[in-house]
Amino acid sequence: MNKIKAKDWFAFFAPRFLLLTLVLGVLVRIVLILHPVTVVDWGWKDWLAIFGLGLLNDVAFTAIALVPAFFAYTFMTDDKYRKPWGYILWGAFLLFTLYIVFFNDITDEYGGPLPPIVNGVLIFLLLCATLKLFIPRIRKGWRTAAIYIIMMLYACAAVTIAFSEVVFWEEFGVRFNFIAVDYLVYTNEVIGNIVESYPIVWMVLAMLLVAGGICYLMNLGRDIRESGVATWTQWAISLAVLAGCAFAGGAWLHWGYRTLQRENLYATQLQENGCWDFLEAFMANELDYAKFYKMLPQDEAVALQQELCGQDADGIRTVRDSLPPVKKNIVLITVESLSADFLTRYGSTNGITPNLDTLLEKSLVFDNLFATGNRTVRGLEAVTLCIPPSTGESLVKRPDCSGLFSTGEVLRRNGYSTRYIYGGDSYFDNMGTFYGACGYEIVDKKTYDKDAIIMANIWGTSDEDSYREALKRFDASYEAGELFFAQIMTISNHRPYTYPEGRIEYDGNPMSRNAAVKYTDWAIGDFLRQASSKPWFGDTVFIIMADHCASSAGRTSLPLDRYHIPALIYAPGFIEPQYVQKVCSQIDLMPTLFSLLHLSYEAPFYGQDILSDDFKERAFMATYQDMGYYTDGILTVLSPVCRVQQFTVTQHDGWWFDEDPMAEISEKQLREAQAFYQVANLAHQR
Repeated sequence: MNKIKAKDWFAFFAPRFLLLTLVLGVLVRIVLILHPVTVVDWGWKDWLAIFGLGLLNDVAFTAIALVPAFFAYTFMTDDKYRKPWGYILWGAFLLFTLYIVFFNDITDEYGGPLPPIVNGVLIFLLLCATLKLFIPRIRKGWRTAAIYIIMMLYACAAVTIAFSEVVFWEEFGVRFNFIAVDYLVYTNEVIGNIVESYPIVWMVLAMLLVAGGICYLMNLGRDIRESGVATWTQWAISLAVLAGCAFAGGAWLHWGYRTLQRENLYATQLQENGCWDFLEAFMANELDYAKFYKMLPQDEAVALQQELCGQDADGIRTVRDSLPPVKKNIVLITVESLSADFLTRYGSTNGITPNLDTLLEKSLVFDNLFATGNRTVRGLEAVTLCIPPSTGESLVKRPDCSGLFSTGEVLRRNGYSTRYIYGGDSYFDNMGTFYGACGYEIVDKKTYDKDAIIMANIWGTSDEDSYREALKRFDASYEAGELFFAQIMTISNHRPYTYPEGRIEYDGNPMSRNAAVKYTDWAIGDFLRQASSKPWFGDTVFIIMADHCASSAGRTSLPLDRYHIPALIYAPGFIEPQYVQKVCSQIDLMPTLFSLLHLSYEAPFYGQDILSDDFKERAFMATYQDMGYYTDGILTVLSPVCRVQQFTVTQHDGWWFDEDPMAEISEKQLREAQAFYQVANLAHQR
């Protein structure tokens, strides 16, 4: 069969790639709608937005995505090799490459694998340019090969992104966000996690096969061996069309993208474009609070916040206890991804937390305590700094995290040593830098006894390895007569859900979330059993709290059931067991413990003693952009572009919550939410 020659490659490729992205966009939305995590309870307008606006969003992003292909298309012309410009360009490129590789690598500030990747790419491109400049006869074949490679790369990217969106939705119930950005930063842990969690070789082969089939269909009936930049007129036409589409698409995505959001979060997410969400998250690491959120006059906000937090004019809360302090060691265990509904008390029927279920009966338990976010760093920020969450990235992750007043500082002033114990690499999520700046001794996988490690995966060692290291250091502190505080961050309840064999019996997939929860529970029980035989046990208070829930997906952007976490204080013979029903936050846990220990201190904390008679019941929770404030049965959500929503909250048996939109805004709760978040965010924006 005679094939039609495609002289102008970009005019041939662009419409075909657009068709591919639109087809994949529709397929992805259908798959996500049918996914069990998705709650479909919307009307015809939502359906229209999902597929109508979704189509527009995909077209807009595809126009932008084609810009790199156009640049590659532009450089396909042989004109650049003509004398003398070919040699001038080649010389300039040579000097640039030598400068980057040997003298001043501008990518060094990003660390990780990026610098060697950039250097390798530049050297490869220089080699290609050299061969094509000095051996003219290879240019045609080289150009044809380059065309096929570019088409394959675009097809592979489209297929991989579509698949990744489904996997990400399964884990988080949303399109790509800051979590995906973080995952690309920590390539070693994330790639290792993927390799350990999925049959990656077969998946890659399948995606390559699909991408290859797509490229074959694109080229069906066409001969692209003569393709390139046919004429400068055709190039100018392609440039004008692409520039117009890319500009219009970028303008829509930047200014109009979020103007037509749905009440149901799932519907909003489904109408969006995952790639653009990723770019937005990448660019919006920290949001300018004063620019994007509804504000009170600053003096009014500060006065109200200080009144609500019991702070003086300098923002300091002074706590004076009439009784002498109780000298107790403190062990704080922040458990990875432990939703309250994993425990029997909060509705689970799986029986996967027998140790915690028993421990609840012996502890001071906070039944209505809510996490401040859906990432580990949010939980660490809350329990360490006792402040509401910040917009954008957590303070733990920000480069300038020094000079922050922490609970560790309060304890050191009362004679405690302070440690942060983590089974992985504390480089991850900037934990080592943050806790080091807060004065903690960092104990992570690098400092563990390598010969004693029982099991490790890409994230780090098993929980029992961390507990063993902790016990060793607690024994040393006791022998030295040292009062100690240690925060232990667990890992095992995290994909790929691997743990040492022979610890638990689980009737089901051993590499599932529930199995990992059961092992996490076993490790906590084993740790406390070993600790109970130590001479320091009777003088130690144990706090166990989740860092966040296992999932944050729900009908609204801040579903309360997905922020409800277990939290308890266990100190037999010292703290009376009881269940506290007050609505409270992670930021309140350490101030409550300080009151139980009769510690006096001065601190800029927002967190307060939950057990005090004047405690105001409220909880803070946030995504990267939506700031939630829950009090008096009303959830107030502050969002970018000065958007405000309020929901009446109904709590049902089984610890589930309904959130119904309010027709009118309650000014009292709104002003309180504004005061808390406005003062906290402006104080920490550099």
